[in-house]
Amino acid sequence: MIAFRHSAFAASVTVLGVLGLAAGDFVAFWQPVPKGVPGRETLAYACAFICLTSGVALLWQRTAARAALVLFLSFASWMLLFRLPAIFHAPTAAVSYESWGECAVMVAAAWVLYAWFAVDWDRQHFRFATGGQGVRVALWLYGLALIAFGVAHFAYVTDTAALVPAWLPARTALAYLTGCTYLLAGVAVLTGVWARPATMSAALQMGIITVLVWLPTVAAGHANVSQWSELLDSCALTAGAWVVAGCYGNTAPRAARGA
Repeated sequence: MIAFRHSAFAASVTVLGVLGLAAGDFVAFWQPVPKGVPGRETLAYACAFICLTSGVALLWQRTAARAALVLFLSFASWMLLFRLPAIFHAPTAAVSYESWGECAVMVAAAWVLYAWFAVDWDRQHFRFATGGQGVRVALWLYGLALIAFGVAHFAYVTDTAALVPAWLPARTALAYLTGCTYLLAGVAVLTGVWARPATMSAALQMGIITVLVWLPTVAAGHANVSQWSELLDSCALTAGAWVVAGCYGNTAPRAARGA
């Protein structure tokens, strides 16, 4: 059965693909991509096409495993080819880790979904990826991503506070609070101590940020492609965090429960 959180992740990935095809460029999730990358425009369309087709395929039980595998391999390749080198080039820039973290959340979500929907063939040929050890690695990636988000909130606290709606009090304090929440949630996931409430709180926080920060800009009716991209990126990260949080529920797949 396709759970609602899986459908939400599938829908968000699908819409990212639609926006990428419409814009003819990389949406926020795939950025930044250096201008000198060979076949940059073709690669942008390929990424959008993968999101669109895989997102739609995730909605059907018979094709969900293949779709999750394609997304997992695509996101993981992007993380290795573009996000890790950025960290080596700018090891003291928190934004490099934050960008890596966004990709890591999507890798973890797609990995969990692949373990969730894997059929016997997958379990025989990709035992590590579909078993409990694979899910544990996905959770570790997710935990490190949350820590990267927390560090970025502290490193760019002024910019983060500026994104908080003006009608909310103590905007800087809220920026620090969200940063602490990410840091504590990341440690909880990595250690396994209170991991379930930690993943749920992280997903909830991402959802609140989506609703309070990015949705009003688009709802105002004057959003550009970049702002739409940020909203959809935030929606996808929220849905991905929700998928990962499902690892700790009673309805989680056997491999995930073993993690």
